[in-house]
Amino acid sequence: MLENRPTAVNLRSVVRPRSTELPSRGHARQTNGPSADITTAKQRGRPFQKGRSGNPLGRPPGARNAATVLAERLLDGEAETIIRMVIEWAKKGNMTALRLCLDRILPPRRDRPVRFAIPVLNSAEDAVKAVAAITTAVAGGELTPSEAAELARVIEAYVKAIETSEIERRLKRLEERQFPE
Repeated sequence: MLENRPTAVNLRSVVRPRSTELPSRGHARQTNGPSADITTAKQRGRPFQKGRSGNPLGRPPGARNAATVLAERLLDGEAETIIRMVIEWAKKGNMTALRLCLDRILPPRRDRPVRFAIPVLNSAEDAVKAVAAITTAVAGGELTPSEAAELARVIEAYVKAIETSEIERRLKRLEERQFPE
């Protein structure tokens, strides 16, 4: 019975060992392969001037990946058959097929409506009451912490709008006093 068990392979004995020397400044790295003198004729150096690409215009707009185009051609007439087959597998209990179908039919929800009554906000002072109500709702399990954070951001934006409006109103009054028409 022990003969059928897989044996561990020592990869160090299979792979050719590399030299442990670190490359010195300005010299090629020491390896067990061909020396740098032999390969210099093969090396091209920098094919383009520094800062200049071989394709300055880049990929043309609308150009598609060749693999995507090929996959679309292969699936062109077969998509409906494949979808029906996956649905049948899902009906038979194949969990991967079921997950695939559900992910396509019901994608994960990013946001959902929050059913929570925020106290009326007429001033920046009202924001304190609203944040207190949100905190109480989180403590009571009515809101999740992430929902509370989103609501707090809405209240914060409202308070900033009120403050900006108030600063603008005060500035306008000061200008009218200093520079009467």
